[in-house]
Amino acid sequence: MYELNHIKGSSYYIQSPSKMGLVKLNDTDVCLIDSGNDKDAGRKVRQLLDANGWRLTTIYNTHSNADHIGGNRYLQGQTKCGIYAPGIECDFTRHPVLEPSFLYGGFPPKDLRHKFLMAQESDADYLTDAVLPDGFELLPLPGHFFDMMGFRTPDNVVYLADCLSSRETLDKYQIGFIYDVAAYLTTLEKVKEMKADAFVPAHAEVTEDIVPLAQYNIDKVHQIADHIVMLCGEPVIFEELLKKLFDDYALTLNFEQYVLVGSTVRSYLAWLKDTGRLTVSFEDNRLLWRKAE
Repeated sequence: MYELNHIKGSSYYIQSPSKMGLVKLNDTDVCLIDSGNDKDAGRKVRQLLDANGWRLTTIYNTHSNADHIGGNRYLQGQTKCGIYAPGIECDFTRHPVLEPSFLYGGFPPKDLRHKFLMAQESDADYLTDAVLPDGFELLPLPGHFFDMMGFRTPDNVVYLADCLSSRETLDKYQIGFIYDVAAYLTTLEKVKEMKADAFVPAHAEVTEDIVPLAQYNIDKVHQIADHIVMLCGEPVIFEELLKKLFDDYALTLNFEQYVLVGSTVRSYLAWLKDTGRLTVSFEDNRLLWRKAE
């Protein structure tokens, strides 16, 4: 874990629970794409930099989930590097309590205010084309989170952040986290059309051909959506629907899974309602979801 892997030219990745990109800008300076899940990850990155005689100039965050910005504060404190994050992600990076608050739908209890859902604050600025190194390209990848971005380096290596999951992860957990289902599917269709010498997903293996995995993720979204519609054959409240999904997919409910899977299921419900596959009614002070006739 935390080994440095060369891809091509000046483009590398650091193997970790969420792969980090590393790109050499010259003989001494490097930038990171994401920073790992916590201070310990940041410390291991710093050791790797020191071992190679490199100076970290900048961290470019793909999005603001804690496992991608967790090393920001430590590395910024150690190296004085700049940090940039896209759009709303920048605000979440500056104020990490927004992530568990968003997931929970209110002020989060202590059970959710930990490093896996709430990174330490870091001093981030808004990511724009103007702050990128020469030859870098921003790739909007919304859907998994609000304003997630990927990057293409001058080596034609594409870092895809969390816009898809590995087959193993999907087969095990079934329901991957999605904020906006419609945007997510559009992003995956766009990814299928991309050409690159190598693709680096944060939670899947580096590959030269991303199409099969992108399609597998698309198919999984539609399978989950169909299952939700089936479970709404009779009117059902959200909590009962969530229980049925956890039972059917042999998942175990805890506070983290409640907010992560629960938020995703709400996103599916919104998409299915907006596309006319589900309807809602309010009966006996309950919101009921049902399959559209």
